[in-house]
Amino acid sequence: MQPVLDKKIKLIWDFKGHAAAKTAEHHEKHLKEYIVIEELKFNITGVSHINEMHSIAYLVVAEFEMISVRDMLKPHRGEIFND
Repeated sequence: MQPVLDKKIKLIWDFKGHAAAKTAEHHEKHLKEYIVIEELKFNITGVSHINEMHSIAYLVVAEFEMISVRDMLKPHRGEIFND
């Protein structure tokens, strides 16, 4: 088994309430800008609508970038990202 060189970490922001979907979509725009400004390794973002009152925006970073991005952007949670 080969070692994973760059484990991908999915940083997640939760948005709740009537404006959750629009807020998550707007937040993703800022995440995309951050990728370019900080020259992050991966260009992976997204939005998922859990239900009409809960949406998430996410950013995928390399494991070595996780702490600095986490400290700067303060996501609500994170998980290992599997393609």
